[in-house]
Amino acid sequence: MESSVREEPTKIWNVGFISVFLVNMMMFFGQQMTNVLIPKYTYFLGGTPTMVGFIASSFAYTALILKVFAAPAIDTFNKKIILGLAILVMAIAYAGYAMSDSIRGVFFSRLLQGSGQAFSATCCLALATDMLPRDKIGTGIGYYSVAQAICQSIGPSVGLSLVKRFGYSVTFCVCSCIMVTAAIMALSLKTKQTQRGQFKISLQGIIAKEAVIPAILMFFLCMSYYNVTAFLVIYSEQQGIQGNIGLFFTVYAITLLFSRPFIGKMSDKYGTVKVLIPAMICFACAFILIGVANHLTILLIASFVSAFGYGACQPAIQTLCMKSVPHGKRGAGSTTNYIGQDLGNLVGPVVAGIVIENFGYHTMWFIMIIPVCFALVIVLVNRNHIIENEQKYLQEGK
Repeated sequence: MESSVREEPTKIWNVGFISVFLVNMMMFFGQQMTNVLIPKYTYFLGGTPTMVGFIASSFAYTALILKVFAAPAIDTFNKKIILGLAILVMAIAYAGYAMSDSIRGVFFSRLLQGSGQAFSATCCLALATDMLPRDKIGTGIGYYSVAQAICQSIGPSVGLSLVKRFGYSVTFCVCSCIMVTAAIMALSLKTKQTQRGQFKISLQGIIAKEAVIPAILMFFLCMSYYNVTAFLVIYSEQQGIQGNIGLFFTVYAITLLFSRPFIGKMSDKYGTVKVLIPAMICFACAFILIGVANHLTILLIASFVSAFGYGACQPAIQTLCMKSVPHGKRGAGSTTNYIGQDLGNLVGPVVAGIVIENFGYHTMWFIMIIPVCFALVIVLVNRNHIIENEQKYLQEGK
């Protein structure tokens, strides 16, 4: 481990933050191309809706298990090395999809992908936070998440177009190459590693109690949101909706390009609570629109509304999570956040698949409003606690 004095950044767009931003963008682009294809490929191989939901969410099994090691590792060792190796594992998983011609092969590759994701997103968020000024962290995380928005605007459409023209194997190979490029970029990052203690696995090192409430919010929101990725393409085909369904993700992402920086500034200025309440209401409305959609136009409106819903909630909650923990526990704070996200990704599609087989797609979309309502109630009940944590964070920086 290297030891150095940590210098507080004075501006958001410093060299370190820009470098992490680009790595995150490359990594997320590969994920966006792949995630929209896995459910469709599973269905192509003969999977039922329940099986599609199970395979789509199965990466969360290994992601959750290995997070036992992720938080203490990120808070102990060189973050860029961990990030680079994690992305390489994901590249190998994507190559595994290319070689798989059975649901079993896709399942095992999905588990391997989860092994990389246990470290990648968590580590990347911790690195980005380290590069930001304390008083601009909300705005900075908003910009950081724009990298994801850029990838969402083109990733799914590129993936679907490549499959249509070249088939699944070639497309997954392209995804793997993109991840290799991201890994090389990660290993080339110029970061300052502060001195840490010895690597030790403990509950306190894995779960940051200060970040539990944000993690619970992510659980409920992701439980609903991941079904859009898992089932929307199949749903639109079965409904006979004409047009390029990839435009749903494009509209969503383009909207995020201006909504997320705006939401980040609003979060810094007015606090997370005043951002989350209207955002969650928008998110619930998006599911109503998807549930009644019989034309691509309605889905595109739902996409726009969702960008001000989940698209606003995710960076706001990530910011709250990182504000809630001390600097030395940002690995644990980030891990706690992604544990909530992974649990939601795991549970949501499985529940949705069961509902689809028994009651149909329309009912499933409406039922997925319930977890969003739970999240809204949690924010309302804990609003004073959330406000106190944010005020304490700002006071510590003075």
